Order: sequence, then C-alpha cells, then structure tokens
Amino acid sequence: MLEVCLLGTGGMMPLPYRWLTSLMARYNGKNILIDCGEGTQIAMKEKGWSPKPIDIICFTHFHADHISGLPGLLLTMGNAERTEPLMMIGPKGLTKTVNALRVIAPELPFPIVCTEIEQAEQTFSFDGFRIESFRVNHNVTCYGYNIVVERAGRFQVEKAQALGIDKPYWNKLQKGMTLELDGTVYTPDMVMGKPRKGLKVTYCTDTRPTEGIVRNAAGADLFICEGMYGEPDKKEKAKEYKHMTFSEAAALAKRARVKELWLTHYSPSLVRPEDFMESVRRIFPAATAAKDGRSVDLAFEED
Repeated sequence: MLEVCLLGTGGMMPLPYRWLTSLMARYNGKNILIDCGEGTQIAMKEKGWSPKPIDIICFTHFHADHISGLPGLLLTMGNAERTEPLMMIGPKGLTKTVNALRVIAPELPFPIVCTEIEQAEQTFSFDGFRIESFRVNHNVTCYGYNIVVERAGRFQVEKAQALGIDKPYWNKLQKGMTLELDGTVYTPDMVMGKPRKGLKVTYCTDTRPTEGIVRNAAGADLFICEGMYGEPDKKEKAKEYKHMTFSEAAALAKRARVKELWLTHYSPSLVRPEDFMESVRRIFPAATAAKDGRSVDLAFEED
C-alpha cells in the first residue's frame, strides 16, 4: 500500500487555512517528501505523521514557497535525535542552496546526501520503488516527479517444481535473487510470471502544460497537478508567469489517461477553488480541488 498526503496546497504565500506546497508519501517503511514549503511541519503534525523517519526529500525547484520550510524541518529532525543519513534530490544547485539554508541550522546529528538531477529525465531506484524526475516548463529549472511502486509477477510454483528447486529457496527467487545450486544457476525470470500493474503517483507543479508531462503522467493512479488559477480570464497571466489554470491541468489529466486528478498550488487570491470545478469536471470528471491534508491509501489491483 502506498500512502499519500498532500500536506500543503498553497502557492506563493501561506494563508491561515492553507499551508504552502508539499507532499508526503509512505511505502514499505520508506518516507518520501516532495517540496517543503512554509507550514510543512504543522501540516505533518495535523496529519499525525512525524518528520523524523523521512528518508528522501525531493525538490521541484528552489522558489521560497517550495523550500522555505526546510531549515526548521531539519532542526526538528535533529532534535528528535535522528542519526540516519537524509537523501535530497533536486535540480542543479541543490547542494549550494541547502548549505545556504543551513546557516540557521548548522549543527545536525545526521548527514545530508545531496543528489543533483543531471538530465531532463532521470530515475532513482530504491528497494521496491523508484522516483522518476522529469523537466517541466517554469521560469527557473523545475522538475515533476513520479513515485512508482513496482509489482513483480506471481511466483510459478509448477515451474519451480519442474526445475527441481526445493521450497526453502523459493523466497530468494521471489525477492529477485539469483541462486546457484549444485552447479546450476537459477534466475527469477525462470519461475516468475509477467510483472503485474504497480502503483504510480505523479506530482507536477509550477509549469506550463508540456508534452513531457502527458508522457510521464501516463496511466498514473493519481495525478497531483498545479492549478494556480481557476478563473478563465487568468490564462494570459498563467502564461506570463509560467503556471497553469484548472482547465489546462484537467486537459493534461485527460490526455494522460490518469485515474484521478488533485489540483493544488493555488494562488492566494483563489479563496474558493471549488467554485471553478464544474467546468473542470466537464473536461476530466475525476478531478478534485484538493485541500490541505487530503490523503489516500493506494492499493494494488486485485488479480
């Protein structure tokens, strides 16, 4: 199961009822945070989750509303006596930016490992899942992210038995390990069925619509996309500042054939996003004007 919580849905500045943008996901004991705007810690507390076990923080870009909450978060993690390394992923300049912010959080009991994205599209693999970054179109270098949970095929008992592999060794093959028994090498593909559909969450904010977004979000179980402006007459403003309108996000969701769309990263002037959702749902019915704390537990499809 992949747990997802949209901690903050605001853009530019926090409001009393809306923290700045951030997303947290949990899978198989791993905790992933994407962006860390002002108020992220409070939103996390409201959800009942802790920052201490965060394993990976990804940054879309380095505008303040996406990273200004980082120093305080690091201090909280340090005060919780965390000692495990913390991995950060982000555009070029990540190391310099993080070090600058750490002027007010200089002493931490855990190391930070910064990994800067070098390509327009780059994949980072972990145990059982991967994070895919893809370049989008903002007025600074900016990336969207996929969190993809892989799902292996079913173990084929009859194949293992036909090969004469004893039951105590089955688990290793199921986990993707290669075995050598009595001089014979057995690989997982010899006993596993075709990979089954996994889970995919796409997070994309601060960008104009691009073909790359459609391609990378294709088939996502959940597409979280910025909707800076709900008003139709704000399209020219969205173009000028390289943001998106609700309708443009809905059009991307439709083209990418995602299962569900959550809008986020609202302009501070957008007080009631729901007022503009009727026209959005005419384009893409499974659309939601997300609020802070919106959560979902994504489970694998039944076989």
